[in-house]
Formats: sequence, structure tokens, C-alpha cells
Amino acid sequence: MQEEENNKELRPSKMRGVAFPKSKYGVILAILIIIVVNLIYYRETIFSFFR
Repeated sequence: MQEEENNKELRPSKMRGVAFPKSKYGVILAILIIIVVNLIYYRETIFSFFR
């Protein structure tokens, strides 16, 4: 009986049908966003090294 309570779904009832993406995809997406924003922000500094 106690095991059934531990295995009970913890998400709210309206969110049970929502498919959440894997967390590794979120980490990869966050890293890509940080890299792209830094490339845009520091574009001139980065390209000055290649001249």
C-alpha cells in the first residue's frame, strides 16, 4: 500500500498528457543560445583576432 503511494504520479492532472522533452535537449539548446548571443555581442572583438 505504501509503495503505491510512492509511485503515484506527482504532476498535476492537467499536465499529465503533456509530453516534456528530455532535459539533455534543453541543456544543448541553452548552450547554443549562449554561444549565439555571445557571437553576436562580441562579433567585432572575435573577428579582429582573424585580421
